[in-house]
Amino acid sequence: MSLSINDIQAPIASEMDAFERKFRQFMKSEVMLLDQIMNYIVRRKGKQLRPMFVFLTAGVSGTISESTYRGAALIELLHTATLVHDDVVDDSNYRRGFFSVNALWKNKIAVLVGDYLLSRGLSLSMDNQDFSLLKIVSNAVREVVEGELLQMAKARRLDITEEVYFEIIRQKTASLISSCCAVGAQSAGAADELVERMKLFGEKVGLAFQIKDDLFDFGDAEVGKPLGIDIKEKKMTLPLIHALSQTTWSKKRNIINIIRNHSDKPQKVAEVIQFVRESGGIQYATKAMQKHVDEAKAILHSFPESTYRTSLEGLVQFTIDRSK
Repeated sequence: MSLSINDIQAPIASEMDAFERKFRQFMKSEVMLLDQIMNYIVRRKGKQLRPMFVFLTAGVSGTISESTYRGAALIELLHTATLVHDDVVDDSNYRRGFFSVNALWKNKIAVLVGDYLLSRGLSLSMDNQDFSLLKIVSNAVREVVEGELLQMAKARRLDITEEVYFEIIRQKTASLISSCCAVGAQSAGAADELVERMKLFGEKVGLAFQIKDDLFDFGDAEVGKPLGIDIKEKKMTLPLIHALSQTTWSKKRNIINIIRNHSDKPQKVAEVIQFVRESGGIQYATKAMQKHVDEAKAILHSFPESTYRTSLEGLVQFTIDRSK
């Protein structure tokens, strides 16, 4: 039976409350406009899955410390900076159902806000000499950028293989969750081998998380994101890649032509979705997702049993049971 978010948070409820207070303090600025924008961002936080991964992995690996709070804040600051910049690049007016920073304060201010968040994260780590945490997170941010650029480069040719797809999502999504888990273990004083084990655990979870996200594109209802949005944006995801590998050359050429030249037409997008469903793409991707979940749980079970481990396993299951 899947645990609810409240059940998952139970062992770290007090830490999450304390983290929210500390994070608000980390975000403060003496510039009135900047402080106003920071408050707007903090009030519109999501489920806070990333800090939960940090605190739970710290609990599994050792002892939650002040370093754990700073590590969770560092990840949130740098990740939020990338989201603010993404909304500028994508010309997006909404983030989690609310107006984006660039929609309310225009692009120039949004870019500067992203820069501020980035610098705030760096100074937080430097002031406290959290060099090992900074190394983990800065490597993750680098990988996220490289993954985005690799996906953009491949989108022009629509020639992504399954191998390239997994490299893209490892960099774009899995690296961030992986860094959360590595930061949690590192902040708890775990040995290098345990930090690496937690990093691999996070990578497996991140891969499953992204495959689940990609499956939403071919669902029966608009959950989490609009149906077919990846097709409209010419993104080659695992269900589509597998479906194309199972069909004839002429059918593949037809589907690629639709994605390249007609992805703005709803009836054509629906044709691609139907093709993927009928070609076994959904079942194949679901099986791949479950494989990574099973591997993540196997790694987790190499750690001693505890309430933290139980909640962390519940959080893994939550990532693939979610409906958005």
